[in-house]
Amino acid sequence: MLDHRPKPAAEFPTEALGRQPRISIVVSDLSSQGAGRWGGAVRPFLLGQALQTMGYPVEMVGFSTEGEGSRLGPAPSHAAEISLHTIPIPSPYLGPRAIGQLFERLSGDIIYAYKLKPSSFGLALAYRLRHHRPVILDIDDWELSWHGGDRYRYRPSAQQLARDVLKSNGALRNLDHPLYLQWIERLVAQADLVTTHNSFLQQRFGGTIIPNGKDTELFNPDRYSPDASRAAYGLADYRVLMFPGAPRPYKGVEDLLTAMDILDEPDLKLVIVGGSPYDDYDRTLLDRWPQHIIHLGKQPYADMPKVIAAAHLIVVPQRQTPAAQAQFPLKLTDGMAMAKPILATRVGDIPTILNGCGYLVDADAPEQLAAQITAIFANYDQALELGRRARDRTLTHYSLAAMGTALHQAIQQNIVAKMHWRNHVLEHPTSP
Repeated sequence: MLDHRPKPAAEFPTEALGRQPRISIVVSDLSSQGAGRWGGAVRPFLLGQALQTMGYPVEMVGFSTEGEGSRLGPAPSHAAEISLHTIPIPSPYLGPRAIGQLFERLSGDIIYAYKLKPSSFGLALAYRLRHHRPVILDIDDWELSWHGGDRYRYRPSAQQLARDVLKSNGALRNLDHPLYLQWIERLVAQADLVTTHNSFLQQRFGGTIIPNGKDTELFNPDRYSPDASRAAYGLADYRVLMFPGAPRPYKGVEDLLTAMDILDEPDLKLVIVGGSPYDDYDRTLLDRWPQHIIHLGKQPYADMPKVIAAAHLIVVPQRQTPAAQAQFPLKLTDGMAMAKPILATRVGDIPTILNGCGYLVDADAPEQLAAQITAIFANYDQALELGRRARDRTLTHYSLAAMGTALHQAIQQNIVAKMHWRNHVLEHPTSP
């Protein structure tokens, strides 16, 4: 039975003096629409895998409306070793019972809250009040950007306010209501350490940039044959532009398809790998541009390198929106790790990530996309060379090992060093 009595400062965990601290990653949504996407191959699992490369014991605790054991499917190879504790909930409206279950499950010396949300960071801060564990906050999205960003205002009528508060499914019963997202942004400074993955979020919230790492052994182009992959997926007759992810309006797929209208080359196909878990946007694209799109649908994460091997060109045509600027497109390093030519837009940190190892055009510019596609295939040997350079850059800067090293340094400097100092003061209060 866990001891949940408040602990005085003298009982602050000292285990870090003799071993790596155990880290509990708190995830508000472990369902297939949340952190369970791509078999769990998203940011919180990358954090966990990277921490494991540096010897940190890791557990992940979170909620799911899909029930225990149904959220991940086949897990990535390293993620399979992360201890998972899923708390089934009947709806997104978290009650005291579910929150209590989460607190009972947390056993880490350090609590790592994934996302700037009340249902993760807010609960981590509440847990710290009683258990005095350091809290790290990871910000991988500007959550309020989905609700108008800085323009958002909650201005209900008296009747609407009463409904939002009193009804069992009232909007304000949801911990992650935009109003609460707005409030919790004021608490970022309460974290002992903030991590993020791009300069847009760092400039807004501060913290240390920890880029998303890639399993470069799994995503190793030497292990796959492009010709065999194209044959396996029925793509042998095409020049394949591949978008390995869930299409959303801000991701610019419509701009790319408009560029393909301009080119009007029947052997040029956009292969979409995946689909939106939120709506039927990908079906809307397919209905409008059936002549350009081949939709492979969702693929097991372990098969993604084989799928990406079939691409001639990976496309990341993000639009210039706050939502896009606040993201680190995982599809970018998918292609880079597999030594694929990359065509992307100048949005957010994409130019920095590529650093000359890919092709860039302006956002929201289909004509530039069309011209660059033509130029790439006119000198495809140069494109392949850029792909090889992108692979080398991934090994140096965007591998799981690189991610783990950066995380370890941040934790040692901002958390463990403070634990050493505090314990020294407690044990030797009169020493200089």
